[in-house]
Amino acid sequence: MAVSTTRPAAPGGRGGGPARARRRDRPGPLRRALSAHWYAWAMVAPVLVVMAVLIGWPLARGLHLSLTDATEANLGRTIGVNVIPATYEFVGLDNYLEILTSALFWDKLGWTVVWTVACVGLHYGIGLGLAVMLNRRMRLRSLYRVLLILPWAVPPFVAAFIWRYLYNSDYGVINGFLALAGLDGVGWLDDPTTAKIAVVAVNVWLGVPFMMVALLGGLQSIPAELYEAAEVDGARPWQRFRAVTLPGLRQVSTTVVLLGTIWTFNMFPVIFLVTGGGPGSETEILVTYAFREAFTGIRNYSGSAAWGVIILAMLVVLAAGYRRTLRRQGDPW
Repeated sequence: MAVSTTRPAAPGGRGGGPARARRRDRPGPLRRALSAHWYAWAMVAPVLVVMAVLIGWPLARGLHLSLTDATEANLGRTIGVNVIPATYEFVGLDNYLEILTSALFWDKLGWTVVWTVACVGLHYGIGLGLAVMLNRRMRLRSLYRVLLILPWAVPPFVAAFIWRYLYNSDYGVINGFLALAGLDGVGWLDDPTTAKIAVVAVNVWLGVPFMMVALLGGLQSIPAELYEAAEVDGARPWQRFRAVTLPGLRQVSTTVVLLGTIWTFNMFPVIFLVTGGGPGSETEILVTYAFREAFTGIRNYSGSAAWGVIILAMLVVLAAGYRRTLRRQGDPW
């Protein structure tokens, strides 16, 4: 008697029939998200298009130029009816190697790091002190808040020109006060040391209001019951500050410090408009040097693009490392 080894066909024919058809017709996760949240996607689409045009395309173009030897001399251009084709060539990572192996890059990076750490540290320290002061009940508190936030309302290029006038060696206001006090004037922007102090002071004046407002908001979100409980336990003001205020400001502090670091690292207007990178190039930071590469002398577009990509890469690594460190410490940010 022969035994059949053929399996019975699944209901509905070969391949699973209706069950497989239903699985095939079921929309995927992306399709379900688009159908369920189409209105949100429609609202976000214009922003994505604008970001792609204003950020994505320049970034891609800069990355491409950084891998070439493009300069003002070999870039394609049109002069009248004459069209001159581009003659620059692909050189790979040569621009990056040239920059990273030069003493100039490490010199500019060192000053940029000092500039960033000094400014952000002073921003946070002074801003926290002012926030703690303004968080207390005091007369004319609203007026003080308005006066202290005014530097933030002034455009950076306007503030830079004002401070450049104040620092002027011949008729600057600061040297005028020194003369009234019987002291000799200081060439604030003529000496490397005083020029660096001058630009740090300008950037601190501009950046403290942001830190103050952000930290003041964080202070007002800390429950008053925590301070009362600490006071009942006999904690002194400094102990209450360490045990209640600083932990309560942790999430706000991590955000504003990261933002302040990125902004200060790329603070072009203060350096360029107050000192012009001088004297010589002593106050030049990475971003101002990248600008000079592209827009002064024989314009080196490929070199400038490579400097820009390196700056971007350093900031991305910094932000990623900063977030990773915070997560290891238990911060969900």
